[in-house]
Amino acid sequence: MTDRVIIEKVEPLSHRWAKLDRYTILYTRQDGQADRLVREVHDHGHGATVLPYDARRGTVLLVRQFRLPVHLAEGQGFIIESCAGLLDGDDPALCAKREAEEELGFRITNLRHMATTYMTPGAVTERLAMFLADYDHEARIGEGGGHAHEGEDIEVLELPFAEMRRMVKDGRIVDAKTVMLSLFLERELGLPPP
Repeated sequence: MTDRVIIEKVEPLSHRWAKLDRYTILYTRQDGQADRLVREVHDHGHGATVLPYDARRGTVLLVRQFRLPVHLAEGQGFIIESCAGLLDGDDPALCAKREAEEELGFRITNLRHMATTYMTPGAVTERLAMFLADYDHEARIGEGGGHAHEGEDIEVLELPFAEMRRMVKDGRIVDAKTVMLSLFLERELGLPPP
């Protein structure tokens, strides 16, 4: 299938916080006809995300933070999501553990890989590894909230998983990775749909 795509030109548009390039490609369709296409591709690296669960209390750890694209699309940009971060050269599991400590203030255990997906394959190169993990509410190691020097201003939320499920269903949680992890946890716990 890769012989159906020829990259003719790559034009750098921005290489600051992330890379944004314009590609001109020669694409051969299934019927054999060739089309010249122009696409812009955003590349800021691959990441990992984790949804920690406390089975004894039936709670999950989430974050609320500002996301500019959501603000531009909807007028408010504070969304609830699972903690996540860029790999920065780390293994995805190590990244998930690091982000849980930095963003949530908890050390997680029993990390379980659920899937690795492309979240926006039409325009973004990022591949995201998704995990479930366990945590103990009594074993907090810090405040969380991320790193201010990285522009992070993260609010840590500990919610009953039943409430998270309601928030997914009624649209208060709209982040794709978080919705997917909620469904993975439902399946793991053997819960019927809400």
